[in-house]
Amino acid sequence: MELTKQRERAYSWGNPLEGVELSKDLSGLEYLLAIKRGEAPASPLINTLDFSLGELEEGRVSFYFEPQEFHYNPNGSVHGGVITAILDSAMGCTLHSLLPKGTVYTTLELKINFLKMVHAKSGVLTATGKMIHLGNKTALVEAELTDSEGKKYAYGVSTCMLLKNE
Repeated sequence: MELTKQRERAYSWGNPLEGVELSKDLSGLEYLLAIKRGEAPASPLINTLDFSLGELEEGRVSFYFEPQEFHYNPNGSVHGGVITAILDSAMGCTLHSLLPKGTVYTTLELKINFLKMVHAKSGVLTATGKMIHLGNKTALVEAELTDSEGKKYAYGVSTCMLLKNE
């Protein structure tokens, strides 16, 4: 069997360290809004995986993507790591949208349930985050990945630790 010609993909990203510096003077929501307006660079991962920031409001953030071949695993479906990444992005930014200036977070635990196979025929999928609990030291966030008809493809929950930005 002869292999077909390799496909190529090019993309660019902004300097993430510039965003880190900018974020120190903004609340989480202000920083995310600066990203959405193009005034701060998005995480390079967003460009690498071809995600787009969708809905953005305090306590609710969504990302969307259209599954492509470059998202595939060897079985011909979207790699679980890609699905995990978009759910993690929606959960993390949902939490970030509620953080005051000088506060950051890190993930302590991440659990993903894969409910339905994702492939190019799935169409545009949206990961939407929602806060479950925001405490002084920890937070619990959830997200689901759905298609335009509301069919659920994956669900995630994340426990995060809140930290003072230094």
